[in-house]
Amino acid sequence: MYDIETRQHAIALVAGGRSLNSVSRQTGISRSALRAWQTRKDPLPHPNGRGSTCPRCRPFPGLPDDPAAYAYLLGLYLGDGCISDHPRGGRLLRIACADAWPGLIEACRAAILAVRPGGSVCALQKQGCVMVTSYGWHWTCLLPRHGPGKKHERVIALEPWQEEIVEAHSWAYIRGLVHSDGTRIVNWTEKTIAGRMKRYEYPRYFFTNTSDDIVRLYTGALDRIGVAWRSRRRATGAQDVSVARRTSVALMDTHVGAKY
Repeated sequence: MYDIETRQHAIALVAGGRSLNSVSRQTGISRSALRAWQTRKDPLPHPNGRGSTCPRCRPFPGLPDDPAAYAYLLGLYLGDGCISDHPRGGRLLRIACADAWPGLIEACRAAILAVRPGGSVCALQKQGCVMVTSYGWHWTCLLPRHGPGKKHERVIALEPWQEEIVEAHSWAYIRGLVHSDGTRIVNWTEKTIAGRMKRYEYPRYFFTNTSDDIVRLYTGALDRIGVAWRSRRRATGAQDVSVARRTSVALMDTHVGAKY
């Protein structure tokens, strides 16, 4: 007999494109059991009501137990995440993380487990990226602005309880946004001083997103903590938000840092 979380994890692996053979080798679960779970007509049971582990489904809804991890995960989700229905019930949270940043992949995984301690996470390799994936019934409770289509084509706004978390953990939230749709770069120039060529470097942060709502959520958080920024719109419609002032970059370096 396997517990619900073990079955949820195995089904999420298969739903993400893994073969029955590979999932069986990884989990030790027989292919026949995996196939039976795939084809069952009734969805897996899920906790609900008073005994629910979801903080939003309790009789008196509250905040996630680790609000800082939630703020970081929310930033990642707004940038590179999506939620989809599982064919047999439940939801799949997917967050795309580039192969170039293994530290980001692990940070994403850790944040998911901190927000949903009883859940499971798997990393599904795609071309050029890893889809950090978690199966569960309550992702739509925790990330209520999901919906069909692209994020920039629908309204993205935070619920009051999400705003409470973001205001209390602004840096974790900003770090998640930058780690998803942002980057830290170093510009440089050379000047001749006293007959000698000197190189000067200017680090800066960029954040790029097509959704005006998400850009406003990002720049609003920067305003709240005193980070100066400028923006410009690309011909494609996306907006670039740049943080270039030395004092503001120093703040970002202290609390955000480059991806790794």
